[in-house]
Amino acid sequence: MEALPVVELPRLVNVVNIGLPLFETAIRNQGVTVVGVDWRTPGGGVTEVVAALSRLMGPKSAKIDQANAEVISRLNNGVPMLKAIDRAGAVVPGMSERTVLHCGPAIEWEDMCDPLRRSIKAAIIAEGWAKDTEAAGCLADRGEVELRPANEHSAVVPMATSVGPSAPVYVLENAIGGTVAYASINQGSGEVQWFGVDSDAAIERLRFIRDAVGPVLAEAIARKGAIDVLALAAQGVAMGDDVHMRVQATTNLFLRDLLPYLIRNTHVATPEVAAFLSGNHLMFLNVAMAAAKSLVDSASSVEHSSIVTTMSRNGATYGIRLPGAKSKWFITQSPPIQDALYYAGFGPETSARDIGDSAVLELIGLGGPAAANSPAVAGFLGGRMSDAIAATRSMQRICSGESVRFRLPILDNIGTPVGVDVRRVVELSITPAVNTGIIHAQAGTGQVGAGVAWAPIQCFTDAMLDLDQRIQ
Repeated sequence: MEALPVVELPRLVNVVNIGLPLFETAIRNQGVTVVGVDWRTPGGGVTEVVAALSRLMGPKSAKIDQANAEVISRLNNGVPMLKAIDRAGAVVPGMSERTVLHCGPAIEWEDMCDPLRRSIKAAIIAEGWAKDTEAAGCLADRGEVELRPANEHSAVVPMATSVGPSAPVYVLENAIGGTVAYASINQGSGEVQWFGVDSDAAIERLRFIRDAVGPVLAEAIARKGAIDVLALAAQGVAMGDDVHMRVQATTNLFLRDLLPYLIRNTHVATPEVAAFLSGNHLMFLNVAMAAAKSLVDSASSVEHSSIVTTMSRNGATYGIRLPGAKSKWFITQSPPIQDALYYAGFGPETSARDIGDSAVLELIGLGGPAAANSPAVAGFLGGRMSDAIAATRSMQRICSGESVRFRLPILDNIGTPVGVDVRRVVELSITPAVNTGIIHAQAGTGQVGAGVAWAPIQCFTDAMLDLDQRIQ
């Protein structure tokens, strides 16, 4: 027989590992070059989910992609303008003189987390409906106050904020999208209601916002005229803001534009308000949220889209909505904040679950999508800019478009990811990253840290399955 040729095995091996990182780690530990591919079974391998994905990304995709292109256009091309500050009960649609608006999906009083209950009691006292927290709680428990989700009234509120009819709100108009949106005025730090505090100091801050900050800002805005909110946000992103967790640069730009009109203000409390504004680095957060709300509301009428237009949480539940099904929420349990930094003496065991309407920012390309250019956000994700870049890259994988206004200098000036697509979320098992603060779970202590919360996948799966049923 003829001898077989001798074949030498290669001395150098480069490896691509797909799936389980255990193999990747074992090979790398032996000094071998390895590239890991983050592959997961689509839809978690659930037959019903995989079948729906096949239809939504196959025969039904043309209709969905056309609708998604329209949603992305509305998110990118709308121009929210800050027009005024007004009394909530006078301008917020559907709000009565006995209504308190709260964050997140609808929830019964008895099911609310402790920080949200405290916030509502503080709002009730500030409205003058009760003299103390015990009486305020009794009013809410008896159903004598209408408790409604702000999101269902064209409004958004951050963290555990709740808003009564006498509270001042920003009024933002998106003329291109035909929408108007509203948001509360940021209360600053310390003992404050939006951090789930119902102390005398927190209630006094609400009164100060209503009686001083609101009127002073309203006069300044009236003198200046309409403000292009997202033009300021775009500058802030280039200066290191994600315009969610870190809003300092954009707040400074906002107050700079108002300064000439603030110093001519006629309100007696102007000096005190100026001191408050100069110390509140989160002032612009609520303005940006209202701008984002005006954009997603303009997209909410587009039928057959798979792009999320509501993403909100109340500390107990987490809800999303898709366009064309505006009144339908897909709800699951609100998660803890996974990547977090805590103040000394606090930790996961003392912290409330994810809460607030501010996740609307992640839907228009701010917050998590803008993490790559923010050193402040990187600090919560391992401390390196590569970690922040990875967060943005993760959002790219589940978004359908790119922002035309929010640019990331660190990534060659690409636009931030925009348009969270439930199909991609479910296929890849990657959920949106939401940059957020953390408040105490039950002691009324207020803020105890900040971090990044990854949305729960169940509500996205439910929304996708419903979309599959609606599209024929």
